[in-house]
Amino acid sequence: MPYGYYELLRTVSMVLFIIYGINSNKKGEELWTFFWFGSAILINPIFKIALGRLLWNVVDIIWAAILVYRSKDR
Repeated sequence: MPYGYYELLRTVSMVLFIIYGINSNKKGEELWTFFWFGSAILINPIFKIALGRLLWNVVDIIWAAILVYRSKDR
């Protein structure tokens, strides 16, 4: 995949995590608010955090599982 694709994916994901964080904050879900804003910081495209391929794969799987779990919760 081209590098621009990953930059776009990081940007869109960051915005969505921020939106999820705001919604969780409005509902009073402190733990989820912290998780979503932490995820937005971790995936931001400006100040990249180097975790290594293996660790990023684990983080991606955790995010996918949580997003599926939370989508059933809504």
